[in-house]
Amino acid sequence: MAMTGLSLAAERPAAKSSPQEAVALRPSEYTAALIDALRTRPGLVRGATVLEIGSGSGVVLAAAAALGAAELCGVDIEESAVATGAVLLHGMGHGDHVELLRGDMWRPVGGRRFDLILANLPQFPMERRFCQDRLPSWSAGGTDGRQVMDRFLTGLADHLTACGRTVITHNAFIDLERSRSIARAHGLSLRSLATLLVHIPPEKFELMTGGIRVAEEGRSIHRYGPHAFAEMHVAELRRSLED
Repeated sequence: MAMTGLSLAAERPAAKSSPQEAVALRPSEYTAALIDALRTRPGLVRGATVLEIGSGSGVVLAAAAALGAAELCGVDIEESAVATGAVLLHGMGHGDHVELLRGDMWRPVGGRRFDLILANLPQFPMERRFCQDRLPSWSAGGTDGRQVMDRFLTGLADHLTACGRTVITHNAFIDLERSRSIARAHGLSLRSLATLLVHIPPEKFELMTGGIRVAEEGRSIHRYGPHAFAEMHVAELRRSLED
């Protein structure tokens, strides 16, 4: 995922998103899993200041608003995501307590802390980007899938309130234990809330880094004829009780 470092507030939708952008930013199985985790834990959201890193279409923030979030903030590297999210959230009547920013992950919210941080990050291990009717940054996590995830985990603690929580999607094939170790090094604990299977389209599966595909097949990747599925966690992070 290319990071520009540009921060652009989108407190009012300057323009409508195009039909092509709406298709490119359509919600995925990962989005649905993240929303489901919030719907089954409404106490995490009610009255909270919420940040989503990689806010995309804005639908996760819309779900948080429906569950009673006090304030909404979204960050995305794609200008079209900022515009599309603004159209959705303002159209649903959440304009008074939403802020959408374009920029490099944590940079637009430097020095700020949130009660709840959400993320469905690009984390697919591939050497070439998968861009079929999607934005170029969609899903691209570098050759090991961790290019964006590691940066997110390293900066996370600086943006959580004392009792704050984080809920993220996390592919099993990029090593949940490695993420747990990074989190622990920054005073955070990580636990899996749920594990489910997601479908990997054939054209995307072919782009997966070969070493990971071979190592994980039969472990976190399951094939049934031409169809491939992968295990995905919905994980929660919080400050370690030991701190």
